[in-house]
Amino acid sequence: MPYLIVDARYEKVGEGGSVGSQAVLVAVAVDWDGRRQIIGVEMANRESASSWRDFLTGLRERGLHGVEFVVSDDHAGLKKAIREVFPDAGWQRCYVHFLRNALDYVPRKVDDDCLKELRWMYDRRELKEVRQDLAAWLAKWQGKYAKLCDWVEDNMEETLAYYRLPIQHHKHLKSTNMLERLNQEIKRRTLVVRIFPNTASCLRLVRALTAETHEEWLEATRYLNMDHLREHKKEAIRALEQAA
Repeated sequence: MPYLIVDARYEKVGEGGSVGSQAVLVAVAVDWDGRRQIIGVEMANRESASSWRDFLTGLRERGLHGVEFVVSDDHAGLKKAIREVFPDAGWQRCYVHFLRNALDYVPRKVDDDCLKELRWMYDRRELKEVRQDLAAWLAKWQGKYAKLCDWVEDNMEETLAYYRLPIQHHKHLKSTNMLERLNQEIKRRTLVVRIFPNTASCLRLVRALTAETHEEWLEATRYLNMDHLREHKKEAIRALEQAA
């Protein structure tokens, strides 16, 4: 499965007479037939590097292999685990999370055009265009929002990894939106329970809900045309051969 998208959400769970938040770790993969599959759902006390490492290692031990590209948010523990478990895979920082994080570096009454122009860069077809637009954006806003511009310049590259993929796959793999929509549906269903009596009861319900979605996805129209990726890889090989 060449594409892997991972994310987490939290549920209220009662343990030992007290109530706390526990992380629900979810992994979705896209196989070479272009279909989405929910390949892992586990609970963890928190999103630590060790919990994510155990989760991803478990996927690999169950047979997940050939991962070429991973999409996630910028959680430090998750980034570390991805590098350790899938060292050869490219990593895409979700650009939607990135834009949300940008709000931490501007005053509350920020100029709307500043963030709109930053968002529009992700609609460009080529990486060269993004770099040109970024240079112009930095020159325009550096004087007014120096803190934001410095942060964007240091971190935006992590959100541009999707440009190494076929252009037809860009909109699907530059963010974790697809998985977030799944998490929102899970939340809609678990909200009725509010507080789970224990971890096992929470995991049973979430797995049952994701199993329903998993079956629907397998029967639905293909999510991606993977012929685009196959041809993209062939073109890259041809380019290397010509360069040699």
